[in-house]
Amino acid sequence: MVKSVLGVNHQGLTDWLVQRVSAIVMTVYSLGLISYLVMTQDIDYTRWHALFSHGWMKLATILFIVSLLFHAWVGMWTVFTDYIKPFVLRFILQVLLFLSLVSFFFASLMILWGV
Repeated sequence: MVKSVLGVNHQGLTDWLVQRVSAIVMTVYSLGLISYLVMTQDIDYTRWHALFSHGWMKLATILFIVSLLFHAWVGMWTVFTDYIKPFVLRFILQVLLFLSLVSFFFASLMILWGV
């Protein structure tokens, strides 16, 4: 039996829901950004900076990044538990993944708020 990543009593329902909701958030954000790129002529640094200097765009980007990180965590946790059987190796990989995802989050915050 596989335990849930985010909760003990959910038996996979929470993981499934996190994957689906995060995929929807990432799809909506990506489609919005692609439509902006298609509709805007002559995208240069000033337009790109102006887009990401709005508070709503920063919030949407943070939501995208958090969704991406949760999506990656649940997906990689599933792969690790399915294919890596030695507990110590799996634990080390999960800790490395967690530290990497946390560092990616803070790096993206620094980049986004640097705009």
